[in-house]
Amino acid sequence: MPPIANPEILEQTAEDTALDLPWNVVVHNDPINLMSYVTMVFQRVFQYSKERATKHMLEVHQKGRSIVWSGTKEKAELYVQQLHSHLLLSTLEKTS
Repeated sequence: MPPIANPEILEQTAEDTALDLPWNVVVHNDPINLMSYVTMVFQRVFQYSKERATKHMLEVHQKGRSIVWSGTKEKAELYVQQLHSHLLLSTLEKTS
């Protein structure tokens, strides 16, 4: 079958760029985990220094949440799974 010389475009649709936008991994405060444990998890999962992990832990404790990482959706989903496996309350949110 020969190719169509001038195809007719009926409707132009925008590409879904949601996967290209950065995604945030958000850790929420909970009354169960010790602050030292949360700091240790941040160091283990994200390879953060003790100072950086402590900064995020304090933000979670004082403000109720902290954006601990931003990047691609697939990697963010992996981080959320890892945090859940350490019993930390975490979510994924799309940046605007």
